[in-house]
Amino acid sequence: MHASQFQVGAQRMYLGYGSNLWREQMTLRCSSSTYQGIGRLSGYRWMINGRGYANIVPSESAKDVVYGLIYDLTPSDESALDVNEGVPFAYTKETIAVDFWASVDGRCPIEMTGEGSKRDMLVYIDRERTEDGKPREEYIFRMNMGIKDGIEAGIPKDYVDRVLRLFIPEVERKEVEEMARKQALSFQDEK
Repeated sequence: MHASQFQVGAQRMYLGYGSNLWREQMTLRCSSSTYQGIGRLSGYRWMINGRGYANIVPSESAKDVVYGLIYDLTPSDESALDVNEGVPFAYTKETIAVDFWASVDGRCPIEMTGEGSKRDMLVYIDRERTEDGKPREEYIFRMNMGIKDGIEAGIPKDYVDRVLRLFIPEVERKEVEEMARKQALSFQDEK
């Protein structure tokens, strides 16, 4: 589904699977967004693309799933997120059915086995750059902040270790923090 096919004026659920796992970044970018819980998207593989940012690509392997945090977005939040995600050049907007587990007091209290409740959600996907790449230095910082928030919310640690850590080293580089925080507030593509 393309951006022009979305219902105008309605709040929508959004699956953040990359640096938008970082809840502070989501608050900066989308001030009216509200955290709702955890989502799991089957049939996709998480990766870093050639631009140096997170992406998901279709996969036929049953073991490939993508976990993310779910936010409700107002129309103005969605417009702001479109700018930060580089729609339509860097990512396209799609509606995909995602397994959803609602948060209770900021954390998903159940084991996320089996299926959650299926919900159609907004997902940003880059269909052009689908080869594995290396993350940008500032993006590593933002992803590590997001990984901390994701684990705290209940995203499985084994998913982080098995999938995200293939691309995102667990390092803290203070010299990139200022640039990472600027990108969190208002993303500028480093072409």
